[in-house]
Amino acid sequence: MPSTNLIRNFSIIAHIDHGKSTLADQFLLQTGTITAREYRAQLLDGMDLERERGITIQMHPVTIYYDHQGTQYELNLIDTPGHVDFSYEVSRSLAACEGAILLVDAFQGVQAQTVANAYLAIENNLTIIPVLNKIDLPIARPEEVIEEMELAVGILPKEVLRASAKSGIGVSEVLEAIVHRIPAPPGNEQAPLKALIYNSHFDTYKGVVVYVRLMDGSIKVGQKIRLMREQKEYVVTEVGQFRPGMTTTDRLIAGQVGYLMAQIKNITDVHIGDTITDSERPTDTPLAGYKEPKPMVFSGLYPVNNQDFEALREALTRLKLNDSSFTFTPENSEGLGFGFRCGFLGLLHREIIQQRLERDCELDLVHTAPNVTYEILKRNQDVIVVNNPQDVPDSGDILEFREPFVRISFLTPAPHIGDIMKLCTDRRGIFVRTEYLSPTRAILVYEMPLADVIYDLYDKLKSATHGYGTMDYEIIGFRPADLVRLDVIVHHKRVDALSIIVHRSTAERRGRKLIQKLRKEIDRHLFEIALQAAVGTRVIARETIAAIRKNVTAKCYGGDITRKRKLWAKQAAGKKRMKQVGQVEIPQEAFMAVLESDD
Repeated sequence: MPSTNLIRNFSIIAHIDHGKSTLADQFLLQTGTITAREYRAQLLDGMDLERERGITIQMHPVTIYYDHQGTQYELNLIDTPGHVDFSYEVSRSLAACEGAILLVDAFQGVQAQTVANAYLAIENNLTIIPVLNKIDLPIARPEEVIEEMELAVGILPKEVLRASAKSGIGVSEVLEAIVHRIPAPPGNEQAPLKALIYNSHFDTYKGVVVYVRLMDGSIKVGQKIRLMREQKEYVVTEVGQFRPGMTTTDRLIAGQVGYLMAQIKNITDVHIGDTITDSERPTDTPLAGYKEPKPMVFSGLYPVNNQDFEALREALTRLKLNDSSFTFTPENSEGLGFGFRCGFLGLLHREIIQQRLERDCELDLVHTAPNVTYEILKRNQDVIVVNNPQDVPDSGDILEFREPFVRISFLTPAPHIGDIMKLCTDRRGIFVRTEYLSPTRAILVYEMPLADVIYDLYDKLKSATHGYGTMDYEIIGFRPADLVRLDVIVHHKRVDALSIIVHRSTAERRGRKLIQKLRKEIDRHLFEIALQAAVGTRVIARETIAAIRKNVTAKCYGGDITRKRKLWAKQAAGKKRMKQVGQVEIPQEAFMAVLESDD
């Protein structure tokens, strides 16, 4: 069992694709934690989706033993995601560390997420070790990138280490810096137990596995613990560390990172950010924990077969344990039956959850168009929070409609500044400032409605900057706007799942585009279908899907015209009756049409 002054807790923070997982793999290889035979790229990214997409979605902890001049140090690494949707995962892992490696690609340079994550680490008072990765690339530009790091984050050039995670160059110097620069964790082994829950997952056989960082005290098998938020008590059945697989140990002491199991059967008893203490000798004050993540994108999730409702609920509950930023509540829709309203941090988060559900549970699901959270001040001075367009009250009851705004930073090559400014102006963006990192690269800062950011801004940014632009955003609050609910009426019936909230100035254009798309997606029926887009009681766009007609006069050749007229009249009467009782089937593609951009 190492003493506290030989423990180092750190994480690697970087923009997506700058080499975090590869550097983590090299640490494992060079310290002998894994053998060359076990080595494979992105070893810590265990989820199939992570390996397919080449991105880290969840944080992965691992304990490494490193011999430095005859002394064995315990290094606890918490690998973090790089995508903007998962910045909440980054903030959680930083709370369990004393230091962070800030990794920057020697060719791509400082990116939007690099700056955001560096400031997160500074706010947490972490020691930052700047590392320039991929220096062996023929197109690397180390001197310029170090200058960018100094300008953007205030890093001293002499502190920057140079490495190549792929070929292993400079990795030993980074390990030396972790030992020398990052302070040992504070904490008293003799004090009452105080441990932070920073993650958890569900094991079918063993119950909830709780990931902990011990601040004070120690924990061992047989000890009776208390979860301070729920005030529930359990007996510890197993403790251990990730090396990189789950390895049991006798106990964990102050400063260490590991896991524990205590036959916790109920998923909802474990809260990320909660404090674990000893039930015999409890601590007086719980740890500060984390701010609850606020889902900003909501979308309906319905099983195609209504009998799968309970299976879907079970699958969502399992997902919720591993991902505390995901929320869901049951809801009912006229057109789609029973389902759930799910909350996500962003569209990538939504896509990942959708794919995990479809793979793990083999359910056929219908997803409604995503929308953001709105605030409405009613005439009676009540303020309501709306994350479903169906819940918007009548326009006569609304005094003020507020939408969430974000401060968004774009990092872009200087020649593309004009393109990005046009992109932001089209989306009601408010210019804040421009900063130049170098003569060729700049940071543009705008304030913009979140609804205009989440749909397709990232794709448009990549197109406008030929793949070189990056962005990062943070929520800054709600602001009043002239918003309306755009309803879609199919065959004289409002389809609540297709309703969206839009700015009044774009309602007509969005409505017309939407109706035109739906016309292509909905199959022709035996009766005529009217498609309408409406704001309140005013119809702003209409399209008609013609009925499939059968040639009832095919058997009439020559002869009297009255015979044909009689058959046509009979057919028209049948169509009229069918129009009254017919049901229109709306495919999943029609719901996705609401999502697509308006170009």
